[in-house]
Amino acid sequence: MKPFSNFVASAVLGLALVATGMPAAAETPANMLVIANRIDDITTLDPAESFEFAGSDVSRNVYGKLVNFDPMNLSAGYGPDLAASWEVSEDGKTITFTMRDGVSFHSGNPVTAADAAFSLRRAVILNKTPSFILTQFGFTADNANETITHSGNTVSITTDKRYATSFVLNCLTSTIGGIVDMKEVMAHEADGDMGNTWLKTNTAGSGAYSVASWKPNESVTLVSNPDFYLGAPKMERVVVQHVAESASQRLLLERGDIDLARNLSPDDVKGMADVSGVKIHTELRGRLMYISLNGKHSVLSKPKVKQAIKYLIDYEGMQNSFLDGQYTIHQNFLPATYLGAIDDAPYSLNLEKAKALLAEAGVSGLEITAGVREAQERVEIGQSLQNTFAQAGIKLNLVVGTGKQTLSKYRARELDMYIGAWGPDYPDPHTNAGTFAFNPDNSDEAGATGLLAWRNAWGTDGLTEKVAAAVVEGDRDARQGMYEAIQREFLETSPFAIMFQKIEQNGAKDSIENLNLGGAITAVSYWVVTK
Repeated sequence: MKPFSNFVASAVLGLALVATGMPAAAETPANMLVIANRIDDITTLDPAESFEFAGSDVSRNVYGKLVNFDPMNLSAGYGPDLAASWEVSEDGKTITFTMRDGVSFHSGNPVTAADAAFSLRRAVILNKTPSFILTQFGFTADNANETITHSGNTVSITTDKRYATSFVLNCLTSTIGGIVDMKEVMAHEADGDMGNTWLKTNTAGSGAYSVASWKPNESVTLVSNPDFYLGAPKMERVVVQHVAESASQRLLLERGDIDLARNLSPDDVKGMADVSGVKIHTELRGRLMYISLNGKHSVLSKPKVKQAIKYLIDYEGMQNSFLDGQYTIHQNFLPATYLGAIDDAPYSLNLEKAKALLAEAGVSGLEITAGVREAQERVEIGQSLQNTFAQAGIKLNLVVGTGKQTLSKYRARELDMYIGAWGPDYPDPHTNAGTFAFNPDNSDEAGATGLLAWRNAWGTDGLTEKVAAAVVEGDRDARQGMYEAIQREFLETSPFAIMFQKIEQNGAKDSIENLNLGGAITAVSYWVVTK
């Protein structure tokens, strides 16, 4: 362990020297992947609770699932993982999975059907932020033991009604589908929490890596699982260092201190075009950048005010300046490449139209507060909004905080406005329809923090029922048309202004091979990376 400790100390020293302008140099070991990324949004390592971008990256590499994606062939869709196969009942409501033989958790315990059933029940019973991904199928704390069962080497799930099998299986590929080691987790149970407190900072998976350490807002270190059933990863360790500034990430990459920089600004990407030993990796992701308005606000909830604000966004100006090459204008909740995605973009910066709408709503001298994560492009978006809002007489105050701080306020419905990003959890249109346009209980008591419509106290103006109908529609073409219609109505009435879809540009050493960030549907897979 000593050589690794010395390397980490050297890397941290390198960060400090970069910050002070002093020279330093390091070369990452051949069996180690070192990444600079913003990871201040990680709040927990528990797959039943984790619901953030950086946290999903960790979980993807630590936990196996019943079904999963092949990182080398994402276009093939989901396939067997801890389940070797599955069968669907004649009524379409029960899926029975046969577990793969010979797979062990990091503890050495065998992966069993009992572990799989426990993990899914646990996620339902704990009812944390992402639980809606499972509870939408009718699973509840009261019925979990009857609807999620195991027998021998099989585990069965029975939904409340017939859904498209592909929809159910796609949901199981999300982070909450991670299968945990029941014996290890329950050995650390405290006060009936099913191990949740312990799993916030520890892992109990069967994947390619386990977490050796997590220091919030500093770093995550993964160590490889030599017994991973798909083969031991080439990268024996993965170190993800929290580096917020693009310029610092660029310097570290150019100096050889890191292998991958994940948050480079357009200027820094252009600046590295001719740097020897570095290549730019570009991939369209499913992540959307949006702003949203709190329905509890007496002014922001007015239909004409919602419309006005959508005309106070300089979409083209931002796309063509500080977001150049990294975001493309996209105004709908389904990312491009998803079933039902549309490219309608009816809004553009129009000060006169916005002023007229505000006047019709009887609004003047409005002052609002927006929460924004301390990430460069989000702060710059906020500053652009401050400028255009001011031209229409709206004073916009920005409260900048860490990902955890800002998300906590947003999930508590405490912000007038939120500037944020959202990525799909699984490759089915319901993944976004079911959070942007679905909210069956808008009360504070519902606590449906996984639903963006709920976070914004928006009852969806009838879209909830339409989303519920679309998710059970068996005809693919009809279902596609339903999502297209829902989005066009959403554009008109919702408190959301979706602005951009992410084009991720990473700087990587040219020795890095098999880097796949997961496209629009999943997280990065470190276990296939070589260098």
